[in-house]
Amino acid sequence: MYTEKIEEFQRYFKSHSEYKVYPGHSSKVHSVGWSCDGRRLASGSFDKSVCIHVLQKDTISKEIVFKGHGGSVDQLCWHQTNPNLLSTASGDKTVRIWDTRQSKSVAVIPTKGENINITWAPNGETIAVGNKEDLVTFIDTKTNKIKTEEQYAFEVNEISWNNTSDLFFLTNGQGCIHILSYPDLELQHILNAHPGTCICIEFDPTGKYFATGSADALVSLWDINELACKKVFTRMDWPVRTISFSHDGQLLASASEDLIIDIGFTETGDKIADISVDAATFTVAWHPSQYLLAYACDDKDTYDRKRDAGTLKVWGFPSDS
Repeated sequence: MYTEKIEEFQRYFKSHSEYKVYPGHSSKVHSVGWSCDGRRLASGSFDKSVCIHVLQKDTISKEIVFKGHGGSVDQLCWHQTNPNLLSTASGDKTVRIWDTRQSKSVAVIPTKGENINITWAPNGETIAVGNKEDLVTFIDTKTNKIKTEEQYAFEVNEISWNNTSDLFFLTNGQGCIHILSYPDLELQHILNAHPGTCICIEFDPTGKYFATGSADALVSLWDINELACKKVFTRMDWPVRTISFSHDGQLLASASEDLIIDIGFTETGDKIADISVDAATFTVAWHPSQYLLAYACDDKDTYDRKRDAGTLKVWGFPSDS
């Protein structure tokens, strides 16, 4: 049923397997993400800065560097319908909201701990941020004030809303996914997803699936309506740190400390392509309308192996460009 589509993708990426490297930071890049219109690519780094790049055809150029955080920028996420707004979570115990039309942050929200995970509800109304002490803070984006805080008794890893913003998902250190109603945050289900720590979670743009990556080196694909596991991707050998669905939900990229980024066909798990890397990969993000994958690894400087390269990369350009 899917054989032709799989072969078509495999052929496409044979001729679109070029990657380009973009310097942006003086230290390792923790997080990358595209704006909803696909024009901008943001990266957040251990060097406390956020870098915005602009995509034009097959070239990407640096537009602006946002400074202000007093600690590492551990995760970033864009507003899902406003291409100018970006939020960042930092170890400096703040969340910042940035507008690409301005040179400084438009809001600074103090929080109780060192923040490591951030997610913006698809309806744009709320930002949730998780910290190292497993406290999840919900911020009202109209007032930029904290609405509520929830302290959990287990290790909270990545957090996310579903595409309709009425369910909130937590991945935890026991390999479970906690599904809560939103906004009342009542527990609806606990899925025993993995034997190892559940590290990352991602929703497919079409609303059919979500996927989780785990310390057991597996990626599991879940039917969002049935809450049933449909597929397990098994090509990694190391804990899966980061995953991303393509804009049409047909491809799933996953990365770890393995020296490849795996691109699989969502419905069957078949391998479409892989990207060779030289170091552990922290973050991957598909473009919102093209088959371009942004990613960042723990690369070292070519001339000084003690220094981080601070680069981000984009793969999927035509191989003859």
